[in-house]
Amino acid sequence: MDRLRGLNPDLIARFRGALDDLWPAEDRGGPLGLAVSGGPDSLALLLLARAVMPGDIAVISINHGLREEAASEVALVKEICGALDVPFAAREVRVGAGNVQAKARDARYAAIAEWADENGIGAAATAHHADDQAETLLMRLARGSGLAGLSGVRASTSLPGGRIPLIRPLLWARKDALMALVEQAGLNPVSDPSNANPAFDRVRVRAHLAQHDWLDAEALAASAAHLAEGWRALEWYADNDWAEMVVRDPDAPVQPAYRYCANVPRVIQIETVQRIVAELGGRVTRSEAGRAADRLWRGENASLGGVLAVPSAEKVAKIGVEMRVWRFSPEPPRHSH
Repeated sequence: MDRLRGLNPDLIARFRGALDDLWPAEDRGGPLGLAVSGGPDSLALLLLARAVMPGDIAVISINHGLREEAASEVALVKEICGALDVPFAAREVRVGAGNVQAKARDARYAAIAEWADENGIGAAATAHHADDQAETLLMRLARGSGLAGLSGVRASTSLPGGRIPLIRPLLWARKDALMALVEQAGLNPVSDPSNANPAFDRVRVRAHLAQHDWLDAEALAASAAHLAEGWRALEWYADNDWAEMVVRDPDAPVQPAYRYCANVPRVIQIETVQRIVAELGGRVTRSEAGRAADRLWRGENASLGGVLAVPSAEKVAKIGVEMRVWRFSPEPPRHSH
């Protein structure tokens, strides 16, 4: 029996348009890989992708080993894929201690990336939707996130390793519409009890959205998209700052080393400082890079991620004016007595 018969044509058309925008036909070099958990959102993703790209999709389902029901949920996805004639794969992952949701997410994307690479997947897709985006924006506002965080869930990024695109073609869709689509197809999605556990911030935010009709999820998702556009512009600016204002410093006593002519707004300085530290083998958060940039702007040395940054004011030859110049090099080894 074809479960796709009679599915909402408007949803199919909007999904097709979103897919074409995020992954144009001329860029496709393999099937679309779908991360499907068995919940209503990911089953809707499967149904819509099967309607738009029949014969050119594949599914992976991840067992995180966190709940007894996980194995049966993976088996359900396998059964549905068999009925729809969609290639299926399952993976088991181990979730480390700490922030369980974050660790599970990292393990999940690593497994998807490995599967995609092994099977020639052209791009991977997840089922994040407008309600997810609204919840993410509110959570990050409450935490005082910067523009990068307020951009929310990216519509397009890359799997770990950076080679295979990761897209979210359902960010325009409301959760209730996706649930209705799955019900229309006669499927019974699984229910993850953690989605009702108020111990998680997202669950409390979801309940808050449901209680206050003046908080419109679609409008919040649209705001996140506008913020993402602004962040992409800043990323472009930061790339130019790196290309034009950062050079190797061959005269530094410790190598490798960089010189940075820091003459841009603080938000761009943070991105460039973070990138320089990464080039020198360190890793710092934006908050740490921001604090270092503030120290350097005041004329003070800064130490971060195993990198020493020293400020000065120098006349820059190619510009002909005096500028702030920050020099970055690996910290010298500390001697203990």
